[in-house]
Amino acid sequence: MKTEGTMTNISAEQVRKLRERTGAPMMDCKKALTATNGDEEAAVDHLRKLGVHTAAKKATRVTSEGSVGHYIHAGGKIGVLVEINCESDFVARTDDFKDLLKDIAMHIAAADPKFIRKEDVTPDAFEREKEIYRAQAAATGKPPAVVEKIVEGKMAKFYEEVCLLDQPFVKEPGISIHQLIASKVGKLGENISVRRFARFKVGDAGETVAITKPQPEAAAE
Repeated sequence: MKTEGTMTNISAEQVRKLRERTGAPMMDCKKALTATNGDEEAAVDHLRKLGVHTAAKKATRVTSEGSVGHYIHAGGKIGVLVEINCESDFVARTDDFKDLLKDIAMHIAAADPKFIRKEDVTPDAFEREKEIYRAQAAATGKPPAVVEKIVEGKMAKFYEEVCLLDQPFVKEPGISIHQLIASKVGKLGENISVRRFARFKVGDAGETVAITKPQPEAAAE
């Protein structure tokens, strides 16, 4: 009888094979294999259900259309503007795209991300967090190799906390915002990307503004 999969019993080779087969991002492949106890065929189906397989194939296609959405929360105390792009004005006018726009604007209001993707994290913020985690881990007296593993795990958690695409979707925590978008890509048949957002909160010294940096084609998710 198979037991429930964990992140530790999925090999790098299994992840590599699934990535080569589907073109999906490495972390999505690992999560899919974990969810299916290492069953490659089931993992392919899992990725297809999330739309990740299709999304990976479309990720480098130009998104020059789209729309700006907004969300006002807490009696007007928090407001969000977000621009999401797609490939055609036709898709931008669909109910599915409009629903995605509303969901992501609402999520930003609730989760308060600071960046869109991990590649957008500033070098200063990255180094500051990494040094804090390294100092904390080193204080436990663990060997350097173990310290680095701890830092790596904490940085992954840091990305989940501050990067929009890595955050668990507030309405459905079992999926990330990246996976939410991927499911819409699979359904609508076009590449979809978050271009920028601004989050305002009454009484804050300044708003949170994030804009995605241009990514080289090879780094596209």
